[in-house]
Amino acid sequence: MSEQSKRLYRRGFLMSLIGGAGVFTLAAAVDRGAHGGKVRIAEFDANGRKTGVVEVDKVVKTQAEWFKQLDSEQFDVTRKEGTERAGSGKYAYNHADGLYHCICCSTVLFDSKTKFESGTGWPSFYQPIAKENVVEATDRSFGAERTKVSCARCDAHLGHVFDDGPKPTGLRYCMNSAALNFVPRGKTTA
Repeated sequence: MSEQSKRLYRRGFLMSLIGGAGVFTLAAAVDRGAHGGKVRIAEFDANGRKTGVVEVDKVVKTQAEWFKQLDSEQFDVTRKEGTERAGSGKYAYNHADGLYHCICCSTVLFDSKTKFESGTGWPSFYQPIAKENVVEATDRSFGAERTKVSCARCDAHLGHVFDDGPKPTGLRYCMNSAALNFVPRGKTTA
């Protein structure tokens, strides 16, 4: 066997090992996702006061279970990363005092005290109620790079965050009404 053939053989062998490790890692990640696991979230009382950070089970359901729980728009937005039409969401122009919960798992996500009129037609907040309760990740869909925002407890797609918001953060969490459930301050969810 020539020296070049040996090098190619070794390179092929190493590449197959690396590929196998990648498949194993992916399979393990999928398996962990299917079985949930634990996640740390901040909890709040009905008035928006933080009561602590707790470790809870990740909410994992099949697509069929989510479809049964949600209406078609909620399912499209939260489980398929869709977007409602600008100005069509029930909370786009909501000015009531209260808390915005995840439509899928009821985790508290935003406080109306951080909501502002962004002129975009979507409910916008300058910060989540707690960083633990949301997950941010790079989204490269539609030929642009954005930061998508999901619920930390159930992975529901909520919307995107942009760096053109007001003080004090300079951020605009542009959320879909279909991903949220508004609860007036002092009331509890059913």
